[in-house]
Amino acid sequence: MVVRISGEVSSGLGRAHVFMSQSHYQTQFKQVLGVGAWPGTLNVEVDDKSAELFKSLRVIAGLEEGDSNLSPEPHRINGFERDGKSFGGATAFVGKISREGGEWEECAVLIPDLTRHTSTAEVISGSFLREMLPCSDGELVHIELN
Repeated sequence: MVVRISGEVSSGLGRAHVFMSQSHYQTQFKQVLGVGAWPGTLNVEVDDKSAELFKSLRVIAGLEEGDSNLSPEPHRINGFERDGKSFGGATAFVGKISREGGEWEECAVLIPDLTRHTSTAEVISGSFLREMLPCSDGELVHIELN
């Protein structure tokens, strides 16, 4: 069953590149995506219709209580410690993303173990999605997870 989540592109804090550029993560992203990930994420504020589906992904990732009948395969991204600084783990779900009516790009939804985002999907890809889709803040995008 394909899980389809929709939402609006939104700006994050601009700090994802610090984490995304770490070689320990990049090695694991290559296993999930087949390529290294662009050093940043595309934040998608999940719309009301997709909120329960996104919550189910958070259940699968172990961040929320409850049951999930969704079938996308979770991929574990292990955290690590470097120079006394801890970098947390995450769960990734492989799929594709498209701007309304546009071409599809391969991606993964990344759900960090330590995050304040409960309704924001952090999307990673081998490409800079803001240019590839292309998309800007406020635009509607769709994510399909296998």
